[in-house]
Amino acid sequence: MLEGVFLKISNIEWIEKLDCLTDLHVHLDGSLSLESVRHLCDMQNIETGDEIELSEKLSVSSDCKNLNEYLEKFEFPLQLLQTREAVKYSVCQLVKEQEEQGVIYSEIRFAPQLHTRKGLSQQEIVEAACEGLDESRKYWKSYSCHNLILCCMRSDDNKDANMETVRLAALYAERGRGVVAADLAGAEGLYATDTFADVFRDAVQRGVPFTIHAGEAAGAESVECALNFQAVRIGHGVRSTENPLIMQELADRETALELCPTSNLNTKIYDTIENYPIQKLMNKGIKVTVNTDNMMVSNTTEARELALVADTFNMEKKDVKKLIMNGVEAAFTTEGIKNRLRARVETQFAKVAGIRG
Repeated sequence: MLEGVFLKISNIEWIEKLDCLTDLHVHLDGSLSLESVRHLCDMQNIETGDEIELSEKLSVSSDCKNLNEYLEKFEFPLQLLQTREAVKYSVCQLVKEQEEQGVIYSEIRFAPQLHTRKGLSQQEIVEAACEGLDESRKYWKSYSCHNLILCCMRSDDNKDANMETVRLAALYAERGRGVVAADLAGAEGLYATDTFADVFRDAVQRGVPFTIHAGEAAGAESVECALNFQAVRIGHGVRSTENPLIMQELADRETALELCPTSNLNTKIYDTIENYPIQKLMNKGIKVTVNTDNMMVSNTTEARELALVADTFNMEKKDVKKLIMNGVEAAFTTEGIKNRLRARVETQFAKVAGIRG
């Protein structure tokens, strides 16, 4: 866990009262709660150990060295997510927990190809996730909506698997099952974005919108590459600040960045929250959203992420509202659902924060 990061927070109380939050960048395998992990272990007759031991398996400590070490925390939850029942349960449970935390719109992402170790196909995994999403509707409020993003992976010799992921994203989007986009995730520092051109050329041809993890472990050139691939959003993208021309292009294109502050501190992209460039990006007119990335790995919630940046950068309540509205505007969803979400944000800020219009 990242000890001490939240000591300064003074905005958390009112933000936690909001029932209108969005989370556009949240990984299923990195966001399994202790309750979910224990349930999955019970389902599969796996010994969990005590709570401290389990937490250490799932969450990073303050001495996490980099993104590659951070990604090691995904191995244990991935072991648990190799059956249809486990995937279905986990999607449903994560939505339930998000709703309890005031997140009324989310796009839960996962890589189907990472869940095939026991012989299931990617399509069987996607179907299970969609079933979990369907089941989660019993927890939705009248103004809520939750969707899925399918991740391709940065790896060696997995082009066919990535192409299958894109095909499934197109298929399940067409079927209206809650799959709304594709993504490229994994070790950006080891596998350059530009080596995945064929995958996203196929996504464009199939009409699948996509976001790409870029400008996290690699620099602004990775963001430029993602933009050249026609990414609609950028996962993280914070290192776009290394090139003013890329920042200008992000602003001109109105390409939203999916910022994940605590995660970027965990992986040592920034040494302190005070050095986090959210204010610089906002001042350049770039549409930024604030997200969790991995709720369990980073020991965070959407409310904590918003409170962290609000307190550090002395943001006013209207600035927090803008960040949430950016999440609504950048969502991979219909205009009708966006209107419903906008109305809820307005109502909640009037009620909780005393802000109207």
